[in-house]
Amino acid sequence: MNYPEDFINKIICGNAIDIMKKLPNESVDLVVTSPPYNLKNSTGNGMKDGRGGKWKNAALVNGYSHYDDNMPHEEYAKWQRECLTEMYRLIKEDGAIFYNHKWRVQGGLLQDRQDIVKEFPVRQIIIWRRKGGINFNPGYFLPTYEVIYLIAKPKFKLARKTNAHGDVWEFTQEMKNEHPAPFPVALIDRIICSTNAEIILDPFMGSGTTAITAMGNNRNYIGIDLSPEYCEMAEKRIEKNKVTSEVFLLKGQLNLFPEQI
Repeated sequence: MNYPEDFINKIICGNAIDIMKKLPNESVDLVVTSPPYNLKNSTGNGMKDGRGGKWKNAALVNGYSHYDDNMPHEEYAKWQRECLTEMYRLIKEDGAIFYNHKWRVQGGLLQDRQDIVKEFPVRQIIIWRRKGGINFNPGYFLPTYEVIYLIAKPKFKLARKTNAHGDVWEFTQEMKNEHPAPFPVALIDRIICSTNAEIILDPFMGSGTTAITAMGNNRNYIGIDLSPEYCEMAEKRIEKNKVTSEVFLLKGQLNLFPEQI
């Protein structure tokens, strides 16, 4: 594979680390991603309802396509550190990584992902407060947030005026998406529009939300995913987004220049 022609504005099916190793140093401006959370390696009721039975409508109960999300914790943390090492190598000196993860308690111990991110220059923690949700377990309050680690290289700066955003963001979870854990488009739009990035990488692309949001903001993307099913899903969303954009553009031209009809 050759850079940039085999990577820019492409969805690449394969192992995230293997594909990232094919990219040259400092070849992207921004990484926006959310890895699998290893939720099936659970000692609690994270994948079950409070009555002991699994919630049949929860997509993650069945896991991801081509990945079971059930690794020994130490192995999982090591894998994620390796992923972040490659991401950090790929961003430019004014680049950043927005790394979305979830804190949880497992076996009485807090997993705040310090064993993953502690070796990297975390500049800020952003709280993503998810609207909605349902809780079957009477022993816990309803979980309503995830965290985004802003890992930045020394020269990274936000786009003009976007530092007015607070560090708690409220966005509704994406509901109309076949992927079991999709990003909300509005969340990714907030991140991308808060930077001047031209090339955006998502090594866990899933259904393609980072790609279509990048396109909508006239930025370039590189998408990677292990699952052929999700890669196909992303390609279809991208093509649909292109058609929709072309229709809106045509309508705008017709409205602006009626004398040309």
